Amino acid sequence: MITTRPAASRGHFDFGWLDTFHSFSFGDYHDPAHMQFRTLRVLNEDRVQPGQGFGTHGHRDMEILTWVLAGALEHRDSLGTHGVIRPGEAQVMSAGTGIRHSEFNASDQEPVHFLQIWLLPERTGLPPRYDQVTFPEADLKNRLRLIASPDGAEGSVRVFQDVRVSVARLEAGSEAQATLAPGRFGFLQVARGSLTLNGQALQAGDSARIEAEPHLNLHAETPSEVLFFDLA
Repeated sequence: MITTRPAASRGHFDFGWLDTFHSFSFGDYHDPAHMQFRTLRVLNEDRVQPGQGFGTHGHRDMEILTWVLAGALEHRDSLGTHGVIRPGEAQVMSAGTGIRHSEFNASDQEPVHFLQIWLLPERTGLPPRYDQVTFPEADLKNRLRLIASPDGAEGSVRVFQDVRVSVARLEAGSEAQATLAPGRFGFLQVARGSLTLNGQALQAGDSARIEAEPHLNLHAETPSEVLFFDLA
């Protein structure tokens, strides 16, 4: 079964410096029908204006994954980490027992567009940590490339949860396939473009919850980028 959700039905706030869409209840957006999906708790699509960003703030007991779609995001945290995240790079931060960080647009001229993803951890009280991995463009082209997993398989970043996150950048007319084992659940987020999922049409910002659907076929109608979550 595939249950789709159109982009326009998400929570939306435009603060001027930040234009943000929430797939799940977050901050001032509360929808009992969209609290989380399995261990996927937050999926925010953010656009931050040049020179703006999120000042230093704290988190606990959450796996936070960032995927940049355009521009560059500058990260600093209480572990002493300082880096810039660009398209094709997966960043993960385990908040664990507590971490403070800031995220700012690294450019004073261009906006940054990214997805902020929170996963519930497999257990509380983990040590805070940070990791970042770069994936060559060829690895993402016309296939689902694993970018995050519980065991760091295929060079992906490690997350402390039974979830496998993959990304595909599809050329118009190309296809990619995925499978879901019995008892697993899928969540697909269209980051940009337009495609069909097992024949169902999806546009940028749309998502799909997938249950008891062992074989999945993505067909890109236009150049597209998608994130696929394989969840326990």
